[in-house]
Amino acid sequence: MKTRVISAIVALAIVVPLLILGREYFALGVTIIGLIGYRELLNLKCNKNKMPILIQIIGMICAVFLILSQSEAYSILFGLTYKGLAITSLALLIPLIFYKKETYNSKDALYMIGITTLIGLVFNSFILVRAFGLYRFIYLMLITILTDTFAFIVGSLIGKHKLCPAVSPKKSWEGSIAGSLLGTFIASTFYHYMVSPVSIKIILITLVLSVLGQMGDLVFSRIKRDNEIKDFSNIMPGHGGILDRLDSLIFVVLGFLLIFSSL
Repeated sequence: MKTRVISAIVALAIVVPLLILGREYFALGVTIIGLIGYRELLNLKCNKNKMPILIQIIGMICAVFLILSQSEAYSILFGLTYKGLAITSLALLIPLIFYKKETYNSKDALYMIGITTLIGLVFNSFILVRAFGLYRFIYLMLITILTDTFAFIVGSLIGKHKLCPAVSPKKSWEGSIAGSLLGTFIASTFYHYMVSPVSIKIILITLVLSVLGQMGDLVFSRIKRDNEIKDFSNIMPGHGGILDRLDSLIFVVLGFLLIFSSL
């Protein structure tokens, strides 16, 4: 417990100043965090089959390029561009010509393209949402934190019906519903006072994002279960890895940008 608390304090001491400062400071911090998350996904592959160092370097460079992509007229949503995706695909597919099948094959290439694109999309989205305003980013963080917290508390107290036992045996429908309702109420209240007056539309969007956050948690739990690991890494003792901490927020941020672009 002590280790878990110390890890949380250290993480907050690093993240909070970057979040408040925003701009290039936040972008730099997000890029570093994104590369750690990239390494965690890469390790899932490297633990079974070694990946050439050059390919790993190319993938990391492409991930940085995607994370720091700027908004352009032909971008997907707001920031991630087709140019970036084209460079990533070519950079990771062309080496197939020069490597033996045992060293780097088509499955490896497609895996690298997948995780590079995912990390680029996710952490580029973090930068874009922060550009919309500090309080709006905090609002999204509150959705995930409050939903997870209340889901855990209520589920521990009265949870009887398993939500998704094959993926996460401890989660219950009672906790999930309570987490979404209470998380939506408190996060919407914050939005009302700190961002703009709340409408029924905002409340419904908040509820949808709360549900998406829980799906993110379950999806990343499934990834860990498929790869027979407890945590993505141990960079935060007591908490696991970067992706263990950001699983819900990733889905919430992506969902927010998707909904925002449709309004």
